[in-house]
Amino acid sequence: MQIDPQAAAMLLENQLAPWKQAILDPGKAQENVLQNLLRDYAKTEYGRQHSTAEISSLADYRNRFPIITYASIQPLIQRVMQGEIESLLWEPPVGWAITRGTTKGESKFIPMTATDLRMRVSAGRAMMNYVAETGRFDLFAGVNLNLNFPSVVGTLKVGEREIKYGYSSGIYTRHVSTFTPIRSVPAQEEIDALGGGKSVKDWDRRFELAYQTCKDQNVSLVGGVAPTALRFARYLHNKYHRYPKDIWKTQIMTLGSVPGINTHYQPALNALYGPAAIREIYGATEGMFGQQRDSQRAWVPNYDLFFFEVATPGGIKMLHEMRPGEMGGLVVSTPILPRYQIGDLIRAFEAPYFRCIGREEWWTPLRYAWDELITLNLDRL
Repeated sequence: MQIDPQAAAMLLENQLAPWKQAILDPGKAQENVLQNLLRDYAKTEYGRQHSTAEISSLADYRNRFPIITYASIQPLIQRVMQGEIESLLWEPPVGWAITRGTTKGESKFIPMTATDLRMRVSAGRAMMNYVAETGRFDLFAGVNLNLNFPSVVGTLKVGEREIKYGYSSGIYTRHVSTFTPIRSVPAQEEIDALGGGKSVKDWDRRFELAYQTCKDQNVSLVGGVAPTALRFARYLHNKYHRYPKDIWKTQIMTLGSVPGINTHYQPALNALYGPAAIREIYGATEGMFGQQRDSQRAWVPNYDLFFFEVATPGGIKMLHEMRPGEMGGLVVSTPILPRYQIGDLIRAFEAPYFRCIGREEWWTPLRYAWDELITLNLDRL
């Protein structure tokens, strides 16, 4: 495929400009995001109950909207499932994302709207910024090795409508693929057709599909969940006695789902896939909140899309107000969820860099410190 470098550069610049501008002035970007969110929250029953129309400052927002968790908002989500859409949403759901059941043992169901889906394509920013900075437009001549979970697992009845639900990583891939100049192989629809099982045999079928559809392709990008990428490499070695680096010359891997991708996981990833650039994606079922911008081993928030607060030992503050070395629990406001406590512990570095170091548990800082010590990273970017 012929790539026009000038046209590709212009496309990337247009896609990345809002993110880059927001990084330069996160305070202003966050003010704009909050105003847009409040405008939409006011259209919902939940927003009206909290007097959204009367909010004129950040202090008002914090006073009127309590911090919520999935458990506290779940009754409203169930009402949306029963067709009472305006109880929480200002536009109808077009799909549902579910977790893989790793949080407290059961899956969460998060509705997605058209506005929400448009924001999730920010998952492609890490790859696009890599190409823009390196000039490696030949990446677009290859394909993205798609190792994601199914984007469709089943259906929910919302009022009189049947709405599909699936795993967020597959949903991201299906929608990002339509907005970026690189094709995902196998297609997400082919993965969906294999079903939503999570057994070893289910994954073996997905891995075999990925190998057979990509073995003769130029895999320039690998995106998805970091542990799954490692499992796929071991599957290839066990069955075909080959590693991904023996088959493809991958330029970049954009991976998420676990902490420590650029520290704890990086040696194994490069040993199996070769000297590819590793870029971390930080997201959850509830949204795509940041991605690695450059070779600094930390992610940069999507200040232009979501509203970020953090609960620190000293109280609630804005994410961009954190000092290097400071830690706290992330609280996000999305088009779906106002002031939602994700449950992740965030560590700040030099602006604009952050790491998610794990779940909000007392032992997380200790485990992070131990991992940094044994990998000799010692908190370095």
